[in-house]
Amino acid sequence: MHVDLFIPCYIDQFYPRVGIATLQLLEKLGCVVSFPLGQTCCGQPLANAGYAYLTKECDKIFMRNFSRAEYIVAPSGSCVLHVKEHLKADGNDEAVQHIRYHLYELTEFLTDVLHVEKLNAQFPHKVGLHIGCHGQRGLHLCSMSETMEPFFSKPEKLLQMVKHLKLSKPERSDECCGFGGTFSVTEEAVSVKMGKDTLQRHLQNNVEYITSVDMSCLMHLEGILKRQRSTVQVIHIAEILNAY
Repeated sequence: MHVDLFIPCYIDQFYPRVGIATLQLLEKLGCVVSFPLGQTCCGQPLANAGYAYLTKECDKIFMRNFSRAEYIVAPSGSCVLHVKEHLKADGNDEAVQHIRYHLYELTEFLTDVLHVEKLNAQFPHKVGLHIGCHGQRGLHLCSMSETMEPFFSKPEKLLQMVKHLKLSKPERSDECCGFGGTFSVTEEAVSVKMGKDTLQRHLQNNVEYITSVDMSCLMHLEGILKRQRSTVQVIHIAEILNAY
């Protein structure tokens, strides 16, 4: 199975270890992975700020890099959802639909396409799982507390395959952490308070790490943790699933 790796710009610039872990994990699971070198920002920051109409050049670059991909996988629920909902290419609707139907967030790809049932990974730590809004309510990676659907969680299912990992879920586990992209800039006080509330629920469980499918949420929480001089660390789920 051939996978084209889509690495969001903030991961490329600030958390390259997440991209490396994603690559290594996919290769361990038998995928042939390519990384299109011409890729850049998908345009999500512009869309979040209300300027989706200015993302045409981002769309063109994405199309040029991924329109022929068998599968496209990214370690970011928010970027995947943005492309699925906003990607446009005048006169090339077929290619746009191909990308939308072949683009996956990492844990979604592992569970729904590769059907992973066993992982050769271990992480002997107590880990809190943060569920990002885009992944939960946009990509349906897990059930939502406000609905009556049966419980499911693709990230949790994968984490339960990791040896020696003790998984912890906070109260109100599907509440927003407050990042929200440009929301954290335009409404910074509200954003920080939401982040502190999220962290408090994790810290009550005495976790050593907090993980998520979205490094953007973790980046927000990491900033607050550092200012609190906390010893708790953030780690992307790809790094845990790849750990041994």
